[in-house]
Amino acid sequence: MSVDLTDKRVLVVGLGRSGIAAAQLCAARGARVTVTDKRPAAELGASLAALPPSVTRELGGHRRETFLGAELIVLSPGVPEIPELVAARAAGVAVTGELELASRFVSAPVVAITGTNGKSTTTTLIGEMLRATGRPTFVGGNLGEPLAEAVGTPAAQPDGFCVVEASSFQLETVETFRPRVAVLLNITPDHLDRYDGMAGYAAAKARIFAAQTAADFAVVNADDDLTVRAAAPARSRQLAFSLARPLGEGAWLGGSDLVIQLPGQPAEHYPTDLPWLAGQRHNQANALAALLSARLAGAAPEAACAGLRAFRPLAHRMELVAEAAGVAYYDDSKGTNVGAVVAALDGFARPVVLIAGGRDKGGDYAPLVDVMARVGRGAVLIGEAADKMERAFRGRLPVARAATLEAAVTAAQRLAEAGDAVVLSPACSSFDMFRDYAHRADVFRAAVAEIAAKAAGKAKAS
Repeated sequence: MSVDLTDKRVLVVGLGRSGIAAAQLCAARGARVTVTDKRPAAELGASLAALPPSVTRELGGHRRETFLGAELIVLSPGVPEIPELVAARAAGVAVTGELELASRFVSAPVVAITGTNGKSTTTTLIGEMLRATGRPTFVGGNLGEPLAEAVGTPAAQPDGFCVVEASSFQLETVETFRPRVAVLLNITPDHLDRYDGMAGYAAAKARIFAAQTAADFAVVNADDDLTVRAAAPARSRQLAFSLARPLGEGAWLGGSDLVIQLPGQPAEHYPTDLPWLAGQRHNQANALAALLSARLAGAAPEAACAGLRAFRPLAHRMELVAEAAGVAYYDDSKGTNVGAVVAALDGFARPVVLIAGGRDKGGDYAPLVDVMARVGRGAVLIGEAADKMERAFRGRLPVARAATLEAAVTAAQRLAEAGDAVVLSPACSSFDMFRDYAHRADVFRAAVAEIAAKAAGKAKAS
C-alpha cells in the first residue's frame, strides 16, 4: 500500500545511510523534504553529496518549528525521543521510520528477520537461497542497504524477493509492514539502556508480526521460551525450528542432517558437513531458520541447498585473522552483546583469551563469566564497561586491563599459550572508543598483523 508524498512536507531525522535513502525516496516521490541532524556538515562528510539538490538541510542541531511544521517525520533507527520529536507527536504530526515507509512501495514478497543474535547471518543465508531461484533478490535492511534503496528495482516488484534484517529500533515504528515470512531467532538481553527491561525489548521485537495475517508465516525458535511467548499473539501461521528435538513440522537437527518438514510434505534433509557449520551450533540454528524461511518464501529444495553451500561467514563474525607462535587470533567484533559472545564461545575448540569491553548496554555479564570459566584462559578488558566486567569476572578467571585495543592485543598475547585462541568478542557496543564495530575490528586486525609479522621475522631468523 503506497502513500502519496506529492508536495507533502517531510522531515527526515538522522542522516545515516537509512536517513539519506529515505530522503532520496521522498524527494523522488515529489515531497518537499527537509533533513536534520545534530552533527554539523563537517562530521557528515561525503554522505551529504547523495542528497538531491531540492532537499533543505538543517545541520548541527534541531529546530522545534521544523518538527512542528512537518506533515510526516521519518526517523532513522535509534533516534531517541528528543524534545522536538515529543512536541511534534503531541501536536499530531505523523511519525514513521525508513523501513515502514519503504515497505509501502514494495510489492515483492518480504522475508524479515529479527532477533538479538544471528540476524545478519540468517538474512544473508536466506538471500543466497532466494537468489539461487533466479529471481531478483534484494538483501539489506539493518544489515547494510536500507530497504528504501530497493524501491523501484526489479527485486521490489512482484516477481522479486526482499530479504530484510530488522532491528528492534526499526520495528518500533512499523505499522503496515507485513512480511510474507517473519523470523524471530532469539531474545537475549540487549539494548536495555533503551527499553523498559526485557519485556519492553521483547515487545519491540514482536512487532515484526504485528501486520501479518493468517496467509503469512512466522518462523520461531522453539528452544527460546521468551521468543515463543513473544510470538504467541501473532495471527500468522507459526512454524518452529529447534536444535534440541524433532518437531512434527518445521525445522530441526536430525543426527548429522538439517531436517525441514513443510506442512503436508515429506521431510527434506540438508547437509551439515560444511566448514562454517560443523560443530557451530549457533550457525546450525541460523541455517535451520534460513532453510525453513526460504522454502516458505518459495525457494525449491535445490535452490535452498545451493544457497546453503554457497554461503561464507560474514566479516567480523569469528573470522580467523592470523596464527602466530601457535596462537590463533579471531575477529568477532560483531559480538556486541553477551548472548552473541556466549553462543560463539560455547564449546570453543581452543582455550580462549577474550578481549572484551566497550560501552555497556545494561545487561548481565554472568552468562559470559560462566562460559569463560569453561573455555577461558583469561580476559583483557577495555572501555567504559571494564570496571563492571572486572567485578563480574573477579575470582573466576585471570583478568588484565588495557587502555587501548592495541595494548589489549599485546596483553592477550602475553596471557595466551601455544594452542590457545585470542578472541575479540566485546559483548558491548563500540561507541565509547570507535566509530562502529568495523572500525574496532580494523584496529584489532592491524595490531594482530604486527604481532604476526614479528613472529614470522623471528621464525625466519632462527
